[in-house]
Order: sequence, then C-alpha cells, then structure tokens
Amino acid sequence: MNRINRTITTCIFLLSSLCIAQQVMATLANDLQDGQHVLLMRHADAPGYGDPAGYVISQCSTQRNLDDYGKRQAKAIGVWLASQGIQKADVFSSPWCRCLDTATLLNKGPIKIEPSLGSFFDNMSLEKKQTKELEELIKSELSRQSKAPLILVTHHVNIQAFTGKVVGVGDMVLVKVNKNGEHLSHTLYPSPKP
Repeated sequence: MNRINRTITTCIFLLSSLCIAQQVMATLANDLQDGQHVLLMRHADAPGYGDPAGYVISQCSTQRNLDDYGKRQAKAIGVWLASQGIQKADVFSSPWCRCLDTATLLNKGPIKIEPSLGSFFDNMSLEKKQTKELEELIKSELSRQSKAPLILVTHHVNIQAFTGKVVGVGDMVLVKVNKNGEHLSHTLYPSPKP
C-alpha cells in the first residue's frame, strides 16, 4: 500500500508541476498581449566594458560585439521565448550592433531601430531624456493594440533607469506599464543558458 501511495503522490506532484509550468508559459505570452506589458532585454554577451574610444554607431567593427557565446545565447533566448508561446513579436532594438545582432538572432520578425533604446553609458546626462522617450515609445506601441508581443533589446543602463533593476547579459524584464508607458512593476527572467 505504501508503494502505491508513493506512486500516486509522485504522479500528483508531477501533474501539478506540469500545470504550474504551463501556467507560467501562458502567463508570459498572455501578459505580452494584454496591452499593459513589454519585454525589455539586455543584449547577449559582448565581452568587455563600454565601447572602445572613438567607436562609430554605424560601424560594427569599432564597437563591442557579440562573441560566439553571445550569438549562441541570443539564439537560445529566441528558442526559450518560442517555448513560452512567443513565435513572432514587434521587435525594437538599440542602434548598437550587439543589440541589433541579439534582436536578429531571436528570430521573432523584422527589427526596427529605435534611438531611445541606445546606450547613454558614455553620457549619463541623457538618462532622463531617453527614459522619457522610451516611455513615449511604449505608450505609442501599446496603444496600437496589435496584440503582438513588444520586445525591446537595449542596454543595462536603459533597463536600470526604467525599472531600477540591474540585469545581466541576455536577461529579460517583463514590465507592466501604465497608460503613459511608465513602469509600474516588473518580473525578471534570467537568460537561458545556450
């Protein structure tokens, strides 16, 4: 009888775990379609700190870029998002090459370059201005009510300024916003390992 009870208990535990996992999956996809959430993502791994002196936005060779691990990481994030029910999305990216490459490797659709997602690491005086522009972008995109998930690929300084959260490379932050695109709350999704 004990063996049967243990088997039944194990089955119940596994079924409840599966139900919880499915609810989490459904929650992310549903949240990103409710007109009140956006997914901010820090670009995948690009070794180094900041950008080299004299870098040029339109010339990837002058910037910090994704390495092989970062490329695998970005692809793994795209696969993980698909496993969460997100096959296609409206994807916006910082003009920096490491963000554009990350956004492209997610494989969620065409990428739109968005200046408000650009790094202000080299000029922190731009923080308030760009954060306000980010809020305007979010407000505008969510007001279209397209139901497509909104994914914004950006930098750690931008995410920290908007949410107060420090994130690692490839980490994602699901942000609930008000009707003006302003941060209300957030949930961190760590980057999956490639």
